Order: sequence, then structure tokens, then C-alpha cells
Amino acid sequence: MIWASPAVLQELIERYESLLAQTADGDTAPWVSSRLRDTAYTLCVSTGTRDVEAALAAARARVGAVTGSTEQAAGAV
Repeated sequence: MIWASPAVLQELIERYESLLAQTADGDTAPWVSSRLRDTAYTLCVSTGTRDVEAALAAARARVGAVTGSTEQAAGAV
């Protein structure tokens, strides 16, 4: 499977969470709802999942795995 870069996944996570927060009060502009759906879809496609919660978990794991290995490599120098 081809993975999106960790930077792209991180940006998608942040965008999704920001848009989701904008829907919290229930009075949401139509463009926010549309962009939230589009972002959820992109997360699912980018992680090979069919559910946004699974997509978020997979994206966070991928970003964390790459970040963790980068930090370990930097500490070894």
C-alpha cells in the first residue's frame, strides 16, 4: 500500500479536528460540513480505511511511528 507522507497525514488530522470543533455548536455553515466530509474521505483514502475513526488512528500511528524513529535516530548521534 502506498502511504501518504507523515506531513500530509498530520495536516489532515489537524484540519479534521479543526473542522470538527467548528461543528460542535450545531450551527455550522454548509461549507464547513462539506469540507469536514471531504477531509474525512481523504483521511480514509490516505490510510486505506473505511471509517474516519480508524483513519485517524492509523494516521496518528503512522505520524507517531515516523516521528518516534526520527527522534531515536537523532538521539543516537
